[in-house]
Amino acid sequence: MFHPFSVSTNAQLLSPATAAATAAAPPVSAAGIAPIVDLDTGGVIALQAIGGDLGDGGSGHGDVVALARLVLDISRNEALLPLPLVLTLPTAAVVSGSAALAPLHEALRVSGRRPREVILMLKGGFSEYDRRALVVGAEGLRAVGYLIAVGELGTAHVPLDLLTDVSPYLAVLSPDLIARTPRDQRRAALAESLAALARNVGAHVLAPGVSTEAQLAAVRSWGVRLAQGSLLIPGPSGRIHVPLPVAAPEPAQILLGPRVQEFLLPAVTLPEEATSEEIVEIFSSEPSITSVILVDEYQRPKGSLDRSRFLLSIASRFGHALHGKKPAIRLADSVRAVPRTTPAIAAMQVAGRDSERVYDDLVVTDEVGRCMGIVRISDLIRQVAAMRG
Repeated sequence: MFHPFSVSTNAQLLSPATAAATAAAPPVSAAGIAPIVDLDTGGVIALQAIGGDLGDGGSGHGDVVALARLVLDISRNEALLPLPLVLTLPTAAVVSGSAALAPLHEALRVSGRRPREVILMLKGGFSEYDRRALVVGAEGLRAVGYLIAVGELGTAHVPLDLLTDVSPYLAVLSPDLIARTPRDQRRAALAESLAALARNVGAHVLAPGVSTEAQLAAVRSWGVRLAQGSLLIPGPSGRIHVPLPVAAPEPAQILLGPRVQEFLLPAVTLPEEATSEEIVEIFSSEPSITSVILVDEYQRPKGSLDRSRFLLSIASRFGHALHGKKPAIRLADSVRAVPRTTPAIAAMQVAGRDSERVYDDLVVTDEVGRCMGIVRISDLIRQVAAMRG
């Protein structure tokens, strides 16, 4: 992601690259669950509730009751709880107002899920008369903490400029477009254009219904990283295999070392409004945490708190009294961010620009500036030393 997790949701959605394309999958055989897979790593990063395709019509009240029942059924499998959950929500339910969504809120509360651990995928057409109500409803859900997705891009009767009004965290392509790829080149071109549009407005892109390797190859060629479908389900070993294309490294890339995404560690993130007391609690809970990254609502890094310097400031005379209940960003350093494709040596050059912060963690960002995780300088030094040894 998608967040006051101890480990950021976005780090879960965009997990570290690995040498192999096969990764262990959590139990996803439970009824009503389909894994969403990061194609770069083969890891399951979220779960989509299925059987919740509740249609486009109706007032939304009955649909939401059925969706709430599905959530409670899923929650009985405790092993699924740590992963973000994607729920399909008819636009009619959002247009109907907050009262229509009360059963869903209660079901999530009972299941132990916080709103920020849930992605609500808006699905279904709506009239121009209802557009304002839909946008206001989506804003209300985001204010509560839910992450918003827009579904069925390409076939649903949804104007594309809704992506600018709703600012979704996740854009989901139409399964019908995926099903006709690659044999229908015109629809494939449409899907590729929609994927580029969604990325440009700041959304992650999900390709559902991937059932063949030809479809998977097409999806990857569009730059889509997240996928779901019958091709991406656990085999008898309980593992998911993603056939990844192996590209020969360029000579310049060999000289500069592997990309920083290969050394990625989950970032500990908190909202930029977090207080210094909350940061102290996190550092106190786990000695191995070297930094806390403050992020905005879209998981873009806004400040970095180094463990040693922050605790020294708090422990100084009157430090807690001055800073404890105030926003921690007052004590934060500027973020030293590098794109995930940055080579190791180039990342070390970024680290060396400030002699006082040479060993601070670097923040790794995705294509739209969201925090994917951190890289520790010690890991880069070991890699470069091995290359030159």
